[in-house]
Amino acid sequence: MNADNAATTLNRAATLPDHPAKLPDCAAFDADRAALIPYHAALDADDAATLPDRAATISVHISTAYFQNFYYARNSPTTAKTTVTTPQVQYVARWMSRLSDIPPQQWDAMAKPLATPAFEWAWLNNMETSGSTGPKTGWLPNHLTLWKDDVLVAAAPLYLKGHSYGEFVFDHQWAELADRLGVDYYPKLLGMSPFTPAEGYRFLIAPTEDPKAITQAMVQLIDEFCLKHQISGCNFLYAEPDWIAEMETLGFHKWMHHSYVWQNRGFKDFNDYLAQFNANQRRNIKRERKSVAKAGLFFKVHTGETLTPELCLKVYDFYSDTCDKFGWWGSKYLTQDFFRELYGFWKDRVVIFAAYTEESPDAPVGMSFCLTKGDRLYGRYWGSFEEYNNLHFSACYYEPIEWAIANGIQTFDPGAGGRHKKRRGFPATPNHSLHRFYAPELGQILENYIERINIAEQFQIKEINENLPIKHLTKEVPLIETSQT
Repeated sequence: MNADNAATTLNRAATLPDHPAKLPDCAAFDADRAALIPYHAALDADDAATLPDRAATISVHISTAYFQNFYYARNSPTTAKTTVTTPQVQYVARWMSRLSDIPPQQWDAMAKPLATPAFEWAWLNNMETSGSTGPKTGWLPNHLTLWKDDVLVAAAPLYLKGHSYGEFVFDHQWAELADRLGVDYYPKLLGMSPFTPAEGYRFLIAPTEDPKAITQAMVQLIDEFCLKHQISGCNFLYAEPDWIAEMETLGFHKWMHHSYVWQNRGFKDFNDYLAQFNANQRRNIKRERKSVAKAGLFFKVHTGETLTPELCLKVYDFYSDTCDKFGWWGSKYLTQDFFRELYGFWKDRVVIFAAYTEESPDAPVGMSFCLTKGDRLYGRYWGSFEEYNNLHFSACYYEPIEWAIANGIQTFDPGAGGRHKKRRGFPATPNHSLHRFYAPELGQILENYIERINIAEQFQIKEINENLPIKHLTKEVPLIETSQT
């Protein structure tokens, strides 16, 4: 494949729909590839004796030559060896197939300081125990952990994937390119909170440890795992911005994307938020909210003590109904059990904006489901059993924004997609994924063209934000200077 054809293949990513295909019913990578990863091939075995020992003693004193020579090693994966020099601290590294085998308190000691709630033990464990992630959905948990004296000191939430669904970062063209090159793109190793396109992924590291040394050690372990098992690449999606530069020094390549994120620009109330728009858009938003009120609908916000188990289950009903409306393209990733368990451990994280009629003030006719932590709000799902004009805009944008202003929220990320968000004060905001390629044929092409894709993405962000119906932007996105032609 020549360079021009490769670039054409990659640049088609923007044409993919917002709603990827429904997951297959079976584990997505075949038995032959699963056999390369023996402890996952035996994931459902009742006899623990069938699982090999997954622990190995390592040192955090990593030779810099390892990273300098990585690409040479990649070209000879069967002979690549890692030499660890004089040890400073000894750790035990374990690849964990179940989060339930990890003490919640130890995991959360590292996860709860993060701005996003999406990497806390309860959220990720509920994904696994509810059947939302696992062998049948093609999301095989493969968490890398480091231990010192039986105390967890570092972790990377990771999954082996045999498809690209539920990620909201569309690398289908990369898979197509790999196929044309004769490279097995799947399985791949993925780091993200499943089905949750929320910025903030990074390695979890205890404050008692050296973060730079730990990060290098974990990257080395990931490299060795992927080379040994012929994994095409390692991908960290929605990376924490402060983490990106460090990972680039270790050989990861950043790929720019954008989402639509609302920023609280010091708004005192909803009318203050409206004042930022031009006159035409202010009228449009007022008209949309009035049409909901004229239909006899009103909203209640449920969180904390006002949340109930019944409301959490009702979220699934609306979520399921919305997914079913898209048919084959519906993205119904989460099970009913996932929502059933939410109330018990996360009622202070869940915020539900529920719409009621005057005739049925206790039975919601529609709702949006959000998560909150600190000064951030995340929109996740919505649904309505009946069609009401502009109910979607009120439930997913206007009501959460009004609540956000009243509760000191500074950032509201409403989730994937952007068709309706731009006109309602959500500017295009860059985020990045990080990628490492272990197949040299694939890496040689993608590593050369990712920067060009990033430049095109930045121009797109600039164009979107220049056409927003608001008086001025929250933040300009600088363009990358490059000498590439």
